[in-house]
Amino acid sequence: MKPATTMKIGVISDTHGYLDPQVKELFADADHILHAGDVGDAFIPFELEQIAPVTVITGNTDLGLAFKETEVVTLADKKFLVHHIINPAALMEKVAARIAREKPDVVVFGHTHQRFCETVNGVLYFNPGYAGRPKFGAARSVAILRLEGSELRHEFILL
Repeated sequence: MKPATTMKIGVISDTHGYLDPQVKELFADADHILHAGDVGDAFIPFELEQIAPVTVITGNTDLGLAFKETEVVTLADKKFLVHHIINPAALMEKVAARIAREKPDVVVFGHTHQRFCETVNGVLYFNPGYAGRPKFGAARSVAILRLEGSELRHEFILL
């Protein structure tokens, strides 16, 4: 019997120019990293690439950084669409059209600084939360998505 495909995906967003030192350890054995925008500094994807391959997109505060607005990547037979500003309850027309065309299994987003994990119309919408510098006692987090065969499990990790 063939073993099930397993993969660990680190998910981060809204670093705003700061990569928490804990992230390197938390993502150390990741197979891939998704950064959902508001990177803040082009050096952050470079640092993440020292850990694992990275898919990164631009956020609304990433002026001057040369990342795409939306990326689509397939990891272990699951299709991920990564876009910074998403409201699963009221998708912008352009984003809704892209989701309809791409038919992703998972939409990863950021912007709200709030953790989110909910399936809407058969698509998992996932936000790892805010990972930037500590400020005003705001909750800071990253996430791990684990693919085991066709099963996808998530874990939010507070920083």
